[in-house]
Amino acid sequence: MLEATLAQLESLVADLLKQNQVLSDNCRQLEEQLRQAREENENLQMTALEQEEQQSATLARLQALVQRAGVSSSAA
Repeated sequence: MLEATLAQLESLVADLLKQNQVLSDNCRQLEEQLRQAREENENLQMTALEQEEQQSATLARLQALVQRAGVSSSAA
């Protein structure tokens, strides 16, 4: 009986070790995916900021053109 119990325990420990390895591998994969997602998010935020700056500059130029056109129209 003791031998059977010991064999069962050994089997259970082996199963737990396998499960632990699978979970560890999954955890590493998820950590890598998270790292990639954070990097992509950072890149997207930088791109959005750059686009916002470009839009602001374009808006300022357009406003200046409209203002000049308005001044030219009223002078004529």
